[in-house]
Amino acid sequence: MLGAVRFLNRLECVTETLRAALNALATAAPEWLRRQADPAWLERYDRQAGDHDVPQGEAKRRAHAEQIGRDGYQVLAAIMAPGVPIWLRQIPAFELLRQAWLQNFSIIGDVPAAGSKATPLVRGRTEQEGFPPSLLMLASPYDPEVHYARKQSTIWIGDKVHLTETCDEGGPHLITHVETTPAPVVDRDALEDIREALEAKGLLPDAHLADAGYVAADQLVARRKKGVTLLSPAPKDYQWQARSGEGFTVQDFLLDWNREVATCPAGHQSKSPDDHQGRTAFKVRFSTSDCRPCPLKTQCTRSGRRLLTLRPREEHETLEAARQREEQLAFSKEYRQRAGIEGTISAGVRVLHLRRSRSIGLAKTHLQHVPTAAAMNLIRLGASFAGTPLARTRQSAFTRLMMAPVPA
Repeated sequence: MLGAVRFLNRLECVTETLRAALNALATAAPEWLRRQADPAWLERYDRQAGDHDVPQGEAKRRAHAEQIGRDGYQVLAAIMAPGVPIWLRQIPAFELLRQAWLQNFSIIGDVPAAGSKATPLVRGRTEQEGFPPSLLMLASPYDPEVHYARKQSTIWIGDKVHLTETCDEGGPHLITHVETTPAPVVDRDALEDIREALEAKGLLPDAHLADAGYVAADQLVARRKKGVTLLSPAPKDYQWQARSGEGFTVQDFLLDWNREVATCPAGHQSKSPDDHQGRTAFKVRFSTSDCRPCPLKTQCTRSGRRLLTLRPREEHETLEAARQREEQLAFSKEYRQRAGIEGTISAGVRVLHLRRSRSIGLAKTHLQHVPTAAAMNLIRLGASFAGTPLARTRQSAFTRLMMAPVPA
């Protein structure tokens, strides 16, 4: 199902990209386009892509996509032909068309010579061939800066906004920074820009509460060096040994950081690491001659030998300390202050339409986000001056009933 949806999204995007290019050329060079255009294009590209019926059945949809691919290559070849004015290639819609066709189609066999009337054999790219990452993949010919993104069950094409607010008791919670990024940028990659912006404003907090998506081991170390405690659920160990609760995790191994050697619970030592992954990780491997006959093997590995992927020592120890801190009652009490940020996002979306951009482009979208945040601050200041207390998390009547103390 998801594969079919992605195919239809790409099909609609390339169709609309070609349609946008034809409309741009019809305005810039109408007589030239009239000579080049196939009369059948009128039926295929007279309306928005979503208004056309997509053929039923995979084979028919593939054939439809290949026809669009051939039409697009015909337009590209015509513009690149000798004698055609150079300025036609400088139209932004032409560059977007070229980009979309490189990303979505492949030519089978030889490419026809420039100026040739021959139509190339075209097929759509497949998942096996791979597509560019979302940050490079064109998602709309009308706003090239928006991109496809997926976060858990939410899928969208657009941007992402990151809000930072105060959470001190006894006063209104005010937004201190707004960061707008392309949608595919993961949250943790935005954290450094957020920190720098807060520091430049003189608003860098002693403790920065963040969602789990913003935290990685290297960021925990970097924030500590800046004198900031990054308070967040620590990244989890998703290896089966940790999830089962019955296997040997990294914590069960004795690590010799100077030699980059580990000793397993059975007393066997790993080989010296030979697989460094940049500065962020290295791997230590145990010998199959030690692992296969080991009586503890079922608790340690399901393959022929155990492999550990380790971060640099400072990151490893900082991450372990964060995981241990998370289990303490003091952590849950302090982190509870962050609960209000969900209400902030909800208010921005439901009251001030934060999720709908009124302009095209990342810069203009950010410009919208900033006064939206300012409006939320004014609303909160007004409520504070009026003596309105902060709202509590809403609960259903049934939940309130079941959580209330039972009368004696």
